[in-house]
Amino acid sequence: MPVFSGIWVALVTPFNNGAVDFAALRRLSRHLLDAGVAGLVVCGTTGEAAALSKDEQLAVLDALLEEVPGDRLVMGLAGNNLAELLAFQREVQRRPIAGVLVPAPYYIRPSQEGLLAWFGAIADASDVPVILYDIPYRTGVRLELATLRQLARHPKVVAIKDCGGNLETTLALIADGELDVLTGEDGQIFTTLCLGGQGAIAASAHIQPREFVRLADCVAKGELEAARGIFQRLQPLIRLAFAEPNPAPVKSLLAMQGLIADELRPPMQRSSDALLQRLRAELA
Repeated sequence: MPVFSGIWVALVTPFNNGAVDFAALRRLSRHLLDAGVAGLVVCGTTGEAAALSKDEQLAVLDALLEEVPGDRLVMGLAGNNLAELLAFQREVQRRPIAGVLVPAPYYIRPSQEGLLAWFGAIADASDVPVILYDIPYRTGVRLELATLRQLARHPKVVAIKDCGGNLETTLALIADGELDVLTGEDGQIFTTLCLGGQGAIAASAHIQPREFVRLADCVAKGELEAARGIFQRLQPLIRLAFAEPNPAPVKSLLAMQGLIADELRPPMQRSSDALLQRLRAELA
């Protein structure tokens, strides 16, 4: 049984008048768990973690732990100052969580040896499973297959959120069987599951979460025709969810459902009026 599988939602952070809206956060988490998602990934890219202070990130995690079992919560752990990140990791690990999601240090663009040292230091200090987050279009550096294979030997490194955009690497990791492969590209959920990946960490799964869960269940049962139909019906929603910078469209959709306010922190901007019209039509 994989450590991480199924549909995990890359959770937004609701705001109200500039502050974290903890009531909406709790309400949204209950809504998603009731829909059957495997778990929630908090304070990641979709959660606007870069716009949250470390204290706010811990407060978000603590609020969710009041509603969500710790084994269904993964915490984002991102930065480019290793000493500060390790100190924050110690604070995070005082909470009962399923794991941490760790990208490469942004902007620095280290060598592959540098990445091995970076992730190795975090994994060595980790009391919980580590999910690698390969997202070169945000960090500026790619985790090469040889690097991923070496990191997979560490007992704490158990999974990858795969946004690397290299099908050969994805196929090789699935074939190796050393890491649970979770796609982070929502448009590739069906493909990744059919190829043998374990699941997804998806932002668009905030909307119609039961259908995303049903999609994964159908693939697991070998009901590929049914799964294909579900995925094709979800395609317009997935495309709209990323039509403007994430998480603006998702927050707009959630606001239309009455779950949160449609608010982001600068420099992120709300969905454009034109996109709002398309989002309303999708929900109609």
